[in-house]
Amino acid sequence: MLVLALCVLALVSPLFALRWPAGLLLHRWRFPLLIWAALALQVVAVEVPMPRALAATLHIFTYVVALGFLWVNRRAAGVWVVAAGAFSNGLTIALNGGVLPARAGAVASAGIDPDLAFANSAVLEHPVLPWLGDVFAWPAPLPLANVFSLGDIVIVVGVFVAAWTGTRRLGAAEPPPTAHAQEQD
Repeated sequence: MLVLALCVLALVSPLFALRWPAGLLLHRWRFPLLIWAALALQVVAVEVPMPRALAATLHIFTYVVALGFLWVNRRAAGVWVVAAGAFSNGLTIALNGGVLPARAGAVASAGIDPDLAFANSAVLEHPVLPWLGDVFAWPAPLPLANVFSLGDIVIVVGVFVAAWTGTRRLGAAEPPPTAHAQEQD
């Protein structure tokens, strides 16, 4: 929830500076249902009781779907940055059997129960690429206390780039097309 909340904050942040994210809102996103499907499937993988192997496989699959969305929209501002973070998380999750490895100290600091049935992030005995796992904590008792990874940070930065690229002042007239844009028409 922490990363999702930060991504939402990134998306609306131009409004706080009296700008609107024109580049992001006016972009023609290809296959937008893919990203919504990835998010919905991730909620199912984490929240719906199911065999651990199925939850782990579904968790990995959500990253495949999300990366598919990012690939077909790779020309949009910030997408390569988001894709780098998602790839980092997805690869680390795949190499660790469907779970993002977490640092024990970060889990404790965030007040997370390490004995959950399936967690998208967990303390593992012998993790692969542990430095790409959830090594940072947003500690309890702060709201949305959780652990997060370097990949999560990169994703949020990419969303900020996407939100701020092509912003326009609120109430400003739309700029006239450039000579380059007229040549393309």
